[in-house]
Amino acid sequence: MEGSSSQPETSKNNKNEAGPLMRLLLQAKDKNIAQSPMATEKKEPENAQSSTAVEKKEPEKDLNLYLPLYKAALNGDWESARNFFDQYPDAVTAKITKVSETALHIAVGTGKAKNFVKELLELIPTEALATLRDQAGQTALHYAAIFGNVEAAKLLVSKDPGLTNTLSDAFFLPIHLAALYANKDMVSYLLTVTRDDIDPNPFADKSGVDLLNLVILAEFYDLALYLVQLYPCLATLRSPAGNTALSMIAGKSSAFLRRSSLSFWQRFIYSCVPAKFGNIYSQDESVKGNPAVSTQTASKRYCAPFLRQLSFPGCQKLHWVLWKVIEHLAPQARFIRDKRMMHCQTLQLVKRLCKEITGLDYSTAASMFETPILFAASLGNHEIVEEIVESFPPAMWSRNRMGQNIFLLAVANRRENVFNLLYQMSEHKRLATQLRDVEGNNILHLAGKLAPPAQLNLVSGAALQMQRELQWYKEVETFVLPDFKDSKNSKRRTPAVEFSVEHKDLIKEGEKWMKDTANSCTVAAALIATIAFAASITVPGGNNGDSGFPIFSNNAAFNIFALFDALSLFSSTASMLMFLSILTARYAEGDFLYSLPKRLIIGLVTLFLSITSMMIAFSATLYLVFGQKKAWTLIPVAALACLPVTLFVTLQFPLLVGIVRSTYFPGMFGKRGERLLF
Repeated sequence: MEGSSSQPETSKNNKNEAGPLMRLLLQAKDKNIAQSPMATEKKEPENAQSSTAVEKKEPEKDLNLYLPLYKAALNGDWESARNFFDQYPDAVTAKITKVSETALHIAVGTGKAKNFVKELLELIPTEALATLRDQAGQTALHYAAIFGNVEAAKLLVSKDPGLTNTLSDAFFLPIHLAALYANKDMVSYLLTVTRDDIDPNPFADKSGVDLLNLVILAEFYDLALYLVQLYPCLATLRSPAGNTALSMIAGKSSAFLRRSSLSFWQRFIYSCVPAKFGNIYSQDESVKGNPAVSTQTASKRYCAPFLRQLSFPGCQKLHWVLWKVIEHLAPQARFIRDKRMMHCQTLQLVKRLCKEITGLDYSTAASMFETPILFAASLGNHEIVEEIVESFPPAMWSRNRMGQNIFLLAVANRRENVFNLLYQMSEHKRLATQLRDVEGNNILHLAGKLAPPAQLNLVSGAALQMQRELQWYKEVETFVLPDFKDSKNSKRRTPAVEFSVEHKDLIKEGEKWMKDTANSCTVAAALIATIAFAASITVPGGNNGDSGFPIFSNNAAFNIFALFDALSLFSSTASMLMFLSILTARYAEGDFLYSLPKRLIIGLVTLFLSITSMMIAFSATLYLVFGQKKAWTLIPVAALACLPVTLFVTLQFPLLVGIVRSTYFPGMFGKRGERLLF
């Protein structure tokens, strides 16, 4: 009885130590199958501990056993692997890692063990390939798709074509993973071998729309267009998350190369790019179903704005020769070409998607166009907005949860390329700009709000940012009714008050930026004026003691010195006065639009003129004093004089050009196309 009474406590204490095996022993005791209580008490802990140790150590022992095979698969060492298989025949299909990978999974993932994979497949039965899966249910073909190993994929498919339609535990086909990991060559290959005549069809319903969305996310727009051509129903399907192919493209700003962001030479290169037009993929039966062949065929058809109007014989050949020269001279040419190709492909895909969606009933089409057009407007993808409005004009009246349409979104997010579509509209634009959002803001209130940081930082300098904000406000003001200028939102603010409240910090930053710039330039202008004035009194060579005239007064170099020294003095003085006027300005909101930028322009121009004149005057002085009858001295003197001028142009000229362009040149607003939208 004493031993019996102690047994429950011992069992309870050992239960947590021995785990499941101890519980089984306790169950056996209750059924009178085990030994006596005392024997159980003495022996159970020892047996449980030894059994648990086996459970913990055996997997580690197995993995260590397969370590030579793991290394051989990583290195593509077939000889070592074959010797291992001779010793352990079952290792051909054994799981050799903690995530249940086989040697085939490892070899396929390396991407360099083609012979290893080929030899290993000879040892694996065909029917066993589909059963060799890791913990995620992924076959070796899934691994080939992830790592982009096309050669291994071809070997696997030739061994078992059914692998292309084998789903993982996450319901992904190999082609889905290839698109997810952006392996374009693999996606192109799997498109040709994945069967669409089985049930369920991998290119239909959820599987198909997931594949199309993944291809779009990977920016393979030519392959996406190919998919939509073969399976048009994918254009009108939604993913489980509610995304359509068109909404996915609407969020891809990287697909569009903004010419405004390019330099002059980059724009020239852009105009010379041989871009594909028309359908990316040929519908000829000889290439249909093979995207790789179709791409090669399509690449022979090209056009470029720079040479589009030329029709003389040999134009195309000349164009290709010119482009090859540009590619060789400008390393950025290939990047610009790829972006332009992507742009053309994206527009063709958008047109095809819009065409398929327009074929639906009115309410369905309206709901499918709503999210893409609002998304595109907020991100500034005006090409997508244009295509949607042209295909389905009622989409222009779509509104988000805040009650904002595409033009209110364009103003709120400072997307001038979408806002400029107003200039391509009929009188319907009056209705499009007179809406209010749920907070009572009209389009002028939204122009009065501070721009998003990403858009604000596109302009350097707080003062120029403030100028850009004023330009937006003034431009939007021309599109609203007079009473909208005094209407109040839910915060009881008029557009003007909204602008003042939102931009009070930016005004302070702009004032500080202008004063800091003016202070620095004032010091430089004062120094130049001091030097020029001193040089005009103590002329090079001195004065004639009898007449008082300069000794070199009859020398041409002296006349150059006198002229440019005077020009340096006058221009530096003017520059100093302009910068002083900036320091004493009142810095009202409206001053940032024209008054302050104009003063800064005049100050920078005169400062540049004074620096240049000072360098010329000093160079003439050097020649007079040290270079008489030594013409070769002009070369080093001129070269050294160009150094400070070049530095000033390099560092300050872009700022000057930006201010002049934003103040006096045609701005970012205006008609950008001839297409009438609505």
